[in-house]
Amino acid sequence: MDDAAQTMIENLQKNTGKSLEEWIEIVKKQKLEKHGEILKFLKGEHGFTHGFANLIAHKTLKSDSGSADDLDTLVQEQYKGKEHFLALYESIKKEIESFGNDIEFAPKKAYVSVRRKKQFAMIIPATKSRMEIGLNLKGQEPEGILEIDSKTNGMCSHKINLTGPDHWNDEVKGWLLKAYEGAG
Repeated sequence: MDDAAQTMIENLQKNTGKSLEEWIEIVKKQKLEKHGEILKFLKGEHGFTHGFANLIAHKTLKSDSGSADDLDTLVQEQYKGKEHFLALYESIKKEIESFGNDIEFAPKKAYVSVRRKKQFAMIIPATKSRMEIGLNLKGQEPEGILEIDSKTNGMCSHKINLTGPDHWNDEVKGWLLKAYEGAG
């Protein structure tokens, strides 16, 4: 488990008086099976912030890298029916790894979070015809292929849509590098 998740778990106990395990049991008693349902329940019924609700949802569903037994399996599951994007994912990952040795890839159920000191990118096999790269570039005006991201609940400020390997180019690589540099 990474340091940030461990700190959140410790703060959860301090802030609520209940442990992560107790919150997981509370959620399980509600028989909620979807991530969004758990978020809605914890935020609405218990006043949780998105971050704490998200942590509990992932731990309950075992859908984060810290809960999964096999990280490769999480990534493979993301690309079921979208296998043609796996080579593109590997190219993106290899490029990001070349930026430095302080990068962590944290697969979740539906995306891979990419962190330095904080998350700077998300790699998302969005549909059968589109991958998204979410980027944290606060204050950056959209330009070229860079768009404002309105879907990830503030987890990323911008996104780039890729429909195939021909869209993987120097402009995309440049935005990834800028996001990485901003996360240091």
